[in-house]
Amino acid sequence: MTGMTPSARTSATTPTPAPDATDRKGRTAQLRDRQVEQVLDRIVEQGRPRLHQTWVELLATAVVAGMEVALGVLALLAVDQATGNALLAGLAFSVGFIALLLGHSELFTEGFLVPVTVVAAREATGWQLLRFWTVTLAGNLAGGWALTWLIMLGFPQLRGPAVDLGAHFATASLSPQTFSLAVLAGSVITLLTRMQTGTDNDLAKIVASIAAAVLVAGLGMFHSVLDSLLIFTGIHAGATYSYGQWAVWFSWTLLGNLLGGVGLTTLLRLVRSFHRLTEWRSTTPTRAPY
Repeated sequence: MTGMTPSARTSATTPTPAPDATDRKGRTAQLRDRQVEQVLDRIVEQGRPRLHQTWVELLATAVVAGMEVALGVLALLAVDQATGNALLAGLAFSVGFIALLLGHSELFTEGFLVPVTVVAAREATGWQLLRFWTVTLAGNLAGGWALTWLIMLGFPQLRGPAVDLGAHFATASLSPQTFSLAVLAGSVITLLTRMQTGTDNDLAKIVASIAAAVLVAGLGMFHSVLDSLLIFTGIHAGATYSYGQWAVWFSWTLLGNLLGGVGLTTLLRLVRSFHRLTEWRSTTPTRAPY
């Protein structure tokens, strides 16, 4: 230390003070905000092409998605017959969600968070969103109906569980409980979409798909597409419930799915990302709502 001034020696021997808790919290909050903004950017950028597909492209991907969900229904029925365990059957249904993920198909209830965010960012119009929902839902049901018909032809031994599981939904009462199950299903599927858009890790996406399948199918939540296919399978198997009963159940469940997926989960995500969403809107030419 020879030749150094007292102040220099003090500076050399005194460690730099560590950031206080307030600074650390501030940096953590900034990092979290940047991550939220990055996820919103990814949602808009990935979702924009989905809303700008042609009619034929959109219908084709929707029909394929319905068929992939039907494969999950097949796995669910097989495991239910073999084990009688609803949670294991729900786990088996994850085949359908994983197929949707890896096949990049369009499932109606997966079209809440991303397309709505794209419209909120003014990267698509309300008419495009309505077209997306209508064609996707119709395609899902058509593709699922066709493949469940083939499933019952190919696996007649599954007719018993098909009739029983379909009856659970087709004959359900329109009560606060069943509506709550529909709201929960819409929320879970929208949360699944958020988790999958928040990571590039395919393994993490698959784990999220499995978790969602156990919650929705294993716990018997009311999902407008999945459970419609269970009802269709039961009707193909000779059940006494009808398409009229399905239509009533479907309308009730669809409303709940929309409330849970759009009215709760998606809305809260948009509020969380409001600042970044405002920036998107300010840099995008104003579009007509329809």
